[in-house]
Amino acid sequence: MDGKIKTGVIGAGRIGRLHAENIVNNIREAEIKAIADINTENVKDWANELGINNVYDDYRRIIADPEIEAVLICSSTDTHAQIIIEAANAGKHIFCEKPIDFSIDRIYEALDAVDKNGVKLQIGFNRRFDHNFKKVRDLVKEGEIGTPHIIRITSRDPEPPPIEYVKRSGGIFLDMTIHDFDMARYLSGSDVVEVYTNAAVLVDPAIGEAGDADTAVISLKFANGAIGVIDNSRKAAYGYDQRVEVFGSEGCVTVSNDTPTSAVLSTQSGVISDKPKYFFLERYQDSFVTEMRAFFDSIINDSEPPVNGVDGLKPILIALAAKESYETGRPVKVEEA
Repeated sequence: MDGKIKTGVIGAGRIGRLHAENIVNNIREAEIKAIADINTENVKDWANELGINNVYDDYRRIIADPEIEAVLICSSTDTHAQIIIEAANAGKHIFCEKPIDFSIDRIYEALDAVDKNGVKLQIGFNRRFDHNFKKVRDLVKEGEIGTPHIIRITSRDPEPPPIEYVKRSGGIFLDMTIHDFDMARYLSGSDVVEVYTNAAVLVDPAIGEAGDADTAVISLKFANGAIGVIDNSRKAAYGYDQRVEVFGSEGCVTVSNDTPTSAVLSTQSGVISDKPKYFFLERYQDSFVTEMRAFFDSIINDSEPPVNGVDGLKPILIALAAKESYETGRPVKVEEA
């Protein structure tokens, strides 16, 4: 397997396993040498099936391995910044799942370590790599709709997460809407400068008891003068609702939900089509492969990763502003975060 980028995966939960399987099955330029997870007994059989023989309970063994050139950080959020710092100091290129951290100071520490050591850092905002959303961005960038005026993003989950997850997630804005904040920047080609949030607990009272909201509408002002709106719900009875629209001075581009098939049955009794794909693993499967290929391409070509550390920081700042707006009932400028 000479010439392949030897890689270590830290964290073998749902997303870590997804990335590992995608690399083994789809990324010829990379080889997974080792996986680290605190629950090794739950990982060994799965790793062996993928041909990965090194399974550790301490991620530092991956950091210390001089053969490993790149690491994927798929562990819990509270470990991300520290592992980024350690990996950067060891000279390893880094792919890190979002968010980098809940603390702005810790994010800056991590980004400083990346810059100081000259390594690559890509953040896991996979929706940028969805073929539909990329097409929207390309059309906006090429001027096909003129000057963007309104950006609308709908993002609704099919079911709320477990309450224990809600308690440690950082809240809806840092856990769920953060993808939409990144998408708003990506589609508009502009930074968000002000946020106003209306949110409520309409799905599950236990989410409110945990100090969070489950339903939100967030108004955005962009630096380029455009305005935007994001609507979120933790539960859409019909499935995973993911739609966008960018309206401009010369036209409009929209993306509807992906469905298992495009067949539409029309009869005297009604018109029937498939519901949206159930959740993010089904909806965004191809985007996860594409983002991983982009990460390794940036290493091979010594180019800037398409979603860098600053792209990881700015949605956090927007999320913190959205949270403050929810708590205070007033518009909040992102720079206040």
